[in-house]
Amino acid sequence: MIKEFRIKELGYDFLGYSLQKGDIYTFHHLIIPNRNGGKYVRENGAILCGNTSHPYLHLIECKDYDIFCYLTSEMIDMNIKGYLDINNIKNINELLMEFEDRHLEDKTKKGNVLIKKRYLDRVYR
Repeated sequence: MIKEFRIKELGYDFLGYSLQKGDIYTFHHLIIPNRNGGKYVRENGAILCGNTSHPYLHLIECKDYDIFCYLTSEMIDMNIKGYLDINNIKNINELLMEFEDRHLEDKTKKGNVLIKKRYLDRVYR
């Protein structure tokens, strides 16, 4: 999928994040989650950065399921198209900004910031 979607050439993943030094690309299950036996097949996946977009997406899933579903829908759309569409990436950025507007000041139970600084560093922000 990394080659097919030209992720290295474009410089960003399905959520508009670039791979940082020491990071790896990871497979995110879009339709059937891994916990429900989802397969590692193209039709069920998106490539995300392991230290930023992937954990951030799962944080969003826990805090705001509606935005998570909209983000998933945008990624599924690109998966169907077979390429990372700049319009989808811009829509994703708008959704992420909406989540950040709602939760930027939120803290974890231990008092740490919920939205880490590295989650705010996207290609199209």
